Amino acid sequence: MTLQLEQDLSTDLHVQQLGGRIGVRIDGVRLAGDLDDTTVQQVRAAILKHKVVFFRGQDHLDDDAHIAFAERLGTLTTAHPTVNTGSERIYTLTANKGMAANSWHTDVTFVDRVPAFSVLRGVTIPPHGGNTVWANTVEAYDRLPDALKALVENLWAVHTNAYDYADRDEREDFDDEVAVARRKEFRRTTYETSHPVVRIHPETGERALLLGHFVKQFVGFNSLESSTLFNLLQNRITRLENTIRWTWQQGDVAIWDNRATQHYAVADFGEEPREVRRITVAGDVPVSIDGRHSEVLVGDASGFADIDALIG
Repeated sequence: MTLQLEQDLSTDLHVQQLGGRIGVRIDGVRLAGDLDDTTVQQVRAAILKHKVVFFRGQDHLDDDAHIAFAERLGTLTTAHPTVNTGSERIYTLTANKGMAANSWHTDVTFVDRVPAFSVLRGVTIPPHGGNTVWANTVEAYDRLPDALKALVENLWAVHTNAYDYADRDEREDFDDEVAVARRKEFRRTTYETSHPVVRIHPETGERALLLGHFVKQFVGFNSLESSTLFNLLQNRITRLENTIRWTWQQGDVAIWDNRATQHYAVADFGEEPREVRRITVAGDVPVSIDGRHSEVLVGDASGFADIDALIG
């Protein structure tokens, strides 16, 4: 069912638009598992319309309350398909020297069941740096010239967690022992999935580009061709006009539509500690313009997200 994005958000919530194409801050809400249904629906509508929403001053949230609120948005996944986080639901990302997410990506696209929403809470925020940037992949598709739309609408890409992203991004942490250990754990179980480059959003009916740093190769293209095409399309997604940058404060919460965005955590905070905690709401298997579903090539992600529960 296609959502009417024009639905009324004018309630007790104070919604401040931050970017021309993406991002709002919502004030007047205390996030909790017992938040009333009307407010939850208004928050959800804001996420779908603006792609990422931010809340200040949610210091009252602990892990249990974080989980309880996230459950109001849908069925939760496990913390991560491959990384042992020590928690069933919470993926804790800590760093005091760079971080693993400092490249453009949509979360967990190497599996078939791409998450719907991510709910990220700022626990330890450095005194400077450590911002996160989001990009709107619906706007990126909409603004493609017709010739590029004709190409990408029939294009598929293989996404995997086993690809060596450090070579592509030339990351400075390539030889760092902690970073090497993290990459090894991230790849301990291999997943590969073929996704349509243009997916139909299951709630809004919008068309969005499905790319990011988990892309290994485009189907039918060699490595050089894939790299050239990838950079062409990614540059369209991450144009500054298409992005919003958030300066974290302790107790902030960011919620984004993972089916319509990419994001990038900026590793510019030196040796200062940084910790954020993410809870993920399960999503469906992407569908192409011509109605085909993403195809699993390697791996079984049924333990990460129960999509049968979504259907039921």
